[in-house]
This record gives sequence, C-alpha cells and structure tokens, in this order.
Amino acid sequence: MKAQPRMFRLSTVFLAAISTCGAASAEESDAYTELTRPASTISAGAGYWSNARPHQGMYDGMRNKGAYGGLDFNLVQRDDEKGDWLLLRTTNLFLDTREMRVDYLRQGRGGGFFEYVRTPYDNPYTINTPLQGIGSNRVTMGTTLGASPSREVELGTVRELFRLGGFRSLVPGLEFKVDFKNEDKTGTRMTGWGSAPQFSAETIDSTIRQLDTILQYTGGNLQISGGYAGSWYDNRNTQTLQTLSGVSGGTSASFASVTPLSQPLSNQAHQVFMNGGYGFGPTTRATFKLSYSQATQDERIPSYDLTSANAPYAYAPSHLDGKVFTTLAQLGLTSRPTSKLTLTGSLRYYDVNDQTPLAGYVGNSSTGVASVYNTPYSYTKNTGKLEANYRLPLSLSLTGGVDYSGQQRSTPVAGTVYVPFRETLNEITYRTELRRSMGENIAGSLAYFYSERDGSNYSAADGTSPYSNQINPIHISDRKRNKWRAKLDWDALEQLTLQFRVDHISDDYPQGDRFYGASSGSGQVYAVDASYAINDNWNLSSWYARDASGTKASGFREASGGAANAVRETDLKERGDSFGFNLNARLAPKIDTSFGFDLFNNTSRFDQTLNLSGTGTTYPTGVSGPLPDVTSKLMRFKLISRYTLDRSSAIRFDLIYERWQSNDWSWTLADGSDFSYASGTQTCTGCSTTSPNLIDGTTITQKDKQTSAFIGIHYIYTFR
Repeated sequence: MKAQPRMFRLSTVFLAAISTCGAASAEESDAYTELTRPASTISAGAGYWSNARPHQGMYDGMRNKGAYGGLDFNLVQRDDEKGDWLLLRTTNLFLDTREMRVDYLRQGRGGGFFEYVRTPYDNPYTINTPLQGIGSNRVTMGTTLGASPSREVELGTVRELFRLGGFRSLVPGLEFKVDFKNEDKTGTRMTGWGSAPQFSAETIDSTIRQLDTILQYTGGNLQISGGYAGSWYDNRNTQTLQTLSGVSGGTSASFASVTPLSQPLSNQAHQVFMNGGYGFGPTTRATFKLSYSQATQDERIPSYDLTSANAPYAYAPSHLDGKVFTTLAQLGLTSRPTSKLTLTGSLRYYDVNDQTPLAGYVGNSSTGVASVYNTPYSYTKNTGKLEANYRLPLSLSLTGGVDYSGQQRSTPVAGTVYVPFRETLNEITYRTELRRSMGENIAGSLAYFYSERDGSNYSAADGTSPYSNQINPIHISDRKRNKWRAKLDWDALEQLTLQFRVDHISDDYPQGDRFYGASSGSGQVYAVDASYAINDNWNLSSWYARDASGTKASGFREASGGAANAVRETDLKERGDSFGFNLNARLAPKIDTSFGFDLFNNTSRFDQTLNLSGTGTTYPTGVSGPLPDVTSKLMRFKLISRYTLDRSSAIRFDLIYERWQSNDWSWTLADGSDFSYASGTQTCTGCSTTSPNLIDGTTITQKDKQTSAFIGIHYIYTFR
C-alpha cells in the first residue's frame, strides 16, 4: 500500500514571521504570495496502453490493453481573516488506484481530515479452469475431465481505505489527536486444498478497523504522550466449501463430497500506551515507552458443524478462545559528559503471554485420543544497548557499541513435534564505526559488526527418528555473523555529487551433529548514486545497485531408489542488478522535458544435488540435471515533456515503453510443458466406495515476454 500523506500543518512562528516581512523586491513578493496563497492545479487527460501488461499492471489499475482517463486536482483555499485553510487533493480519479484527501485547518486551534485510498491487486497469471461458483463461498469441480467447460478467469482483490481524523489544541502545549481507519478488502484469490493437487478460489470479504487516540503535552524539558489504540478484524467469509460434482456417499445430509477451506477468523486487539522524554539540562535526556495490549479471537470454528467424512474430532472445542497479552517497557538515556564524548543506552522488556487454552483438534472420535493440538506460544525478550561516540583529532569520529538480546521461549507440551525447540535464545552484537570528514566536500565511514547467537539444548522432536532430531532450524540455530559497511559521500565538483555504499554479510551456522538445515549464508549490497548539474537548464542523475544473497543447506536423506544414505545439498542464490538514469532539460523557455531509463535484472539459482555414500554426487530423483535459473528482467523508457501555454496553463505529453520478461518455471513441468492439474490422478478420501479420481484440468500460464507502450496527454490549469 502506498504511504499515507502527512497532515498539512502551518507553523504559528512561520506565519508571524512572514506577516512582518515587506515585499522588498518582486522576487520576495512572489515568494510571499506562493507561501501564503499556494497555487491550485487541475490536471485532466487520457492515455492508451498498446498491449496488456499483467505483471507491471498488478497494482496500478492498468492491467489490460486500452484507453484510460486521468483527473487530478489540488485545490487550496485560505481565509485571510480567520487563518483557516481548506485543502482538497485527488489523484487518478478515473482509475482503480484513485485517492482523495480533504484537510481543514484552523491555525493555532486544530483541524481535521478525510481520506479515501483504493488499492487494487490483479492476479498476473492467465487461469483457465472448469471450477464453477468463483466469487461465492461454495465452488464446484467435476470429477470427469471436460464435464464442466473451462474458461479464462481473472482473479484479484481491492482494498478500500476510509480514514478520518483530526487534532485539537486544548491549552498551550496540550494537544489531542484522533485517527480512525476502515479498510474493506474484497475479491478472489487462487488457492488449493487437501493433499490432492486441485485448484480452488477463495472469496475475500473482510474489514479491518483501527482507532488511535493520543493526548500529548510539550512544555519545557518534558514531552509526554499517551493514548489508546484498537483494531478489529471482521471476516465475513471464513470458509469456502469445495464440492466434487458427481460424488456420492454418506447420507443426504452429509458433506462426504465437500472439502472445507478455512480463512482467518475475526479478532480484535486493544492497547494503552504512554511515551515520553525529559531533558536533564542541555546534555542529558531520558526517554521511556510503556504499553499493554490484549488480543482475542473467539469466533466459532466454521468447520465445527460439518458432518460425515468432514466431521470434526468429537472432543474438539467449538471456539479457540484465543487470548494473547503483550507488555512493553523501555527506558533510554543519552548524555554528553564532555564536548567530545556522547553516551547512549537503553533497556527494553517485551513479554508475549499466550493464554489460549490447549486442546486437541484432530483425533480418533471413537477412542477420544487426540493426535493434533494447537500450540499456544509465549516468550519474553529482554534487550539492552550501550553506545559511545568519541570525537578524535583529524576530523575523525569513533563509535563503539554492544547490543544484547535474551529470549525465554515456551515449548509444546502436547501433540507430535517434528522440529526441535529451544527454551532460551541469546544474541550479542559488537559494533564499531569510524567516520571522517575530509573537508567540506567528502565524508566517509567504515563500520564492522560481529554477532553471536546461541541458546539452550534442543528439546527432542517426536518425528521419525533420527532425522527430526538432527534438524538445525535457521531461526533459532547457533549463528555467527560478520558484517562490514562502507559509505562515501563526495561532492567531486560544484555540479557533481557522488555517493557510494558497500555492505557485506557472512553467516555461519555451526551444525555439530545436526546435519539438516542451513550451514552458511551471505549477502552483499553495492550501490552508487551520481548527480550532475550540467548547467542551469540541464540536470542528469544516475544510479546503479547490486544486491546478492545466498544460503547453503542440507536436506533429508532419500529413502528409496537405492539412495538410503543420500543427503540433499542445496545452494540457493539470489542476485539483483538495477540501473537507471534521468535527464531533466529545459529545451526552450516554454518546454521542459524529462527522459528516464530503468533496467532491473533478477536471477534466482536453485542448485540441488544428492551426495550418495560411496557413489559420488548426482541430482535428485527424477531430475536429469540442475534446475534452471529463474531470470526476470524489466526495461522501461519514460519521456515526459511539458509545454507552457501561458501563465496559467500547460500541456504535458507522456511516452512510456516497458518490456518485462521471465523464464519462471513455477507453473511448468520438467519437460517444459504447461502444468495442468489434470496431470496424474488423486483419490478422493472419504467419498463413495468406488473413489473417483480427481480430474481438474486447470492450467496457470503467463507470457514469457510482455511488452507495451503508453502515450498520454494532460492539460494542466493553475490558479490562485
């Protein structure tokens, strides 16, 4: 979602200052007019995309080929006598990405705003399916290929945000703020069900509401604020039922041929909080944060009322009765005991207390023995930071610090555990940074971080021995991390500015007798930005960045095909390169032009081999060679030219060309053909005595190369 614009506020000091300034020159007079009575603008136009652009049009509301209209306006009105401001802004009024915001502000007293934001998401794939009932909470799939006609469907969701808020100055230094949001999400998204590879589509219909109220005081050395924050999630479609057409079995009231697909249930959370800071003189300041929240979820489990083959475990509760309580307390202190030394420290306590009752949800109803339980999870995290900065001779500055984090974590007490847990997890990080300003035109820094994570002994897993207890889970495993960062800002010439950055991270996961899981990881970032002012009318900016990451891991042994002693070795790598430049030029007194070029290239590698004991290395069963790399590229040209007709009006021309291409094989088979849900047969468990094969036939495809061009024209009118 796009970042929300901040409320427009005018400073009392600023207004008082400009009200006493005289118009000493025509330039100062124009500046005064611009600040006290900003211009309003209206822009209207239309454009045309030459081809469909499923991947680049996922979020901008222009997925398909065709014409699109545009209407934007930014209206500003000021009452000189009262000092009131009224602002109205809209963007993309004729598109699915339309936004609108209204602000009313009374200087020194308060104000309010209303905002509307619409954010669409269009599924980028071409889906051809015989699934019937898409858009409802009950869909149907035939058990015979061709029983229902296939057709192309477009899936997607829309978020509509309504936001209302304001502020009020009660007395000098004391202000009250309120902010309410209501976001509705509707549409459809693709999914699947059960152990059988069968396509399905969920209907989305939910609402998130959020209320924030804040009372804040600022006076002298004290700043303090506190309030209430509440959120409510309401899901009106918690379950989709997928029927297998033509399947019989059970009584007429049974759902033996129906599979339920669950969605998140409605829930709510409430929080009270207080934040503040106090200055003990000019060199020392303390801060604090306190909050307490409660989250609950007690909706009736939708599948609880199903019968026959889908009947729930007889002893399972009908409601989760979920309760999670969270407590946060944080203290911070910053002090400058000498002119060269600055000290900073903080302590933080964060406790998540999950009081959801433990219960069995899957099991044998006749014996009353449960096999699957829910897993309430609680943890307490204590963190502390200490940092010192000292100014050295030769314009050097040295910073050193240490960060500590300690967790106490709960572990499951019932049910089958397939992955080992840890009750305690500790991490400590040491960091140092050296900075230097080499004159007014160049400054640089070099930083090093070292962190080490370890914890208590692993709890035993209940999975198939011995493999489950040999897993080294990446998020809680021992880890040693080394990180370097170098930055340089250089004003090489009066017209030329350069910025460089290099980051390098290496992770080591000691495995010991735990053979399965990550063994190492790495990450690098290289970036350079340049800006060059050729003259007063021409400006060029350019940038290049590369980010790369990788993880090496070992997988489970193969149990068949004569490879009982084989270990799957995985080497995952991701690399992204991006380059772009933008040229802004005034070609003539009335013609301003901007030309931009962007190029993005992302490559993912999935190297996997089997290390066969005594027989060497080969590829996984059924794969004749290494998995091919997935490479996605995007190239975009943009030319925008504005011609000024007169003091109040102008025409803008837009020309865009973009090309996206990818060899993503996620929805293709090993021989390169399109994946189809009809490939292979699956048995319908719990259906009639003669269980039919689940024949689907849905295909999901995409064009490997998507190219489109856009041409548009806008008329812009400016007035005061």
